[in-house]
Amino acid sequence: MGWLLEPLAYPFIVRGLLAAILIGGVCAVLGTYVTLRGMAFFGDALAHAILPGVAVAYLARWPLSAGALAAGILAAAAIGYLQHRVREDTAIGIVFSGAFALGVVLLSTVRTYTVDLAHFLFGNVLGVSPSDLVVIAVLGGTVLGVTAAFHKELVVLAFDPVLATVLRLPASLLRYLLLLMLAVTVVASLQVVGVALVVAMLVTPPATAYLLTRRVGAMMRLAALFGVLSAIAGLYLSYYLDLPSGPAMVLVCTGIFLVALLFSRRKG
Repeated sequence: MGWLLEPLAYPFIVRGLLAAILIGGVCAVLGTYVTLRGMAFFGDALAHAILPGVAVAYLARWPLSAGALAAGILAAAAIGYLQHRVREDTAIGIVFSGAFALGVVLLSTVRTYTVDLAHFLFGNVLGVSPSDLVVIAVLGGTVLGVTAAFHKELVVLAFDPVLATVLRLPASLLRYLLLLMLAVTVVASLQVVGVALVVAMLVTPPATAYLLTRRVGAMMRLAALFGVLSAIAGLYLSYYLDLPSGPAMVLVCTGIFLVALLFSRRKG
């Protein structure tokens, strides 16, 4: 058991492990709706669309998470608004490309942005501070609470948007709610895996669970289990093999998916 307890002697690793567990579970739970609705591209676009918020916060000396959250909410609202006027993928492409370009322009005014904001792309779970952990816990807990409160409605919306309208569910509000929760989840995940890898944590665990079960509740529980296991195993691999923690978590997550693909009745 020495190899298991040795990393836990360092407080920064304990904080990183707690943050990784929280993010692994939250991403997997919310990612279930994302996977069922085929919104993986939206998650990727939103992760990059928060770049201008991070840039503004950096230039103004504000907390990066505050700028990222504001930009994420605005991007989600913009995509939700444009979806009523153009195709969904078109709306995502417009907001994604415009926001990302704006972020690059803003960052180009900062000579040291490639160094100071490198963790924005790939995360820095070992750099999680006590205050960061509190923010991750609050944001993650909020997402899980809202998900539990509107689970039935979100499931109906994921499987059949037309039925949601027939049942007189507030379909538009539920879409905006899902987009908002996705934005909050992306922001909470920045410190752990970064924008370049957050989509993997959102999509891969639910996709793995989808191969193993046909029930939404079981799929969500399995996805959360795979997400948490990937986070823990990835962090231990990064400690013992001197690997980047965020990519290590994603590689473990992908490995679990490949194993499930090989042994699942749904393969191919």
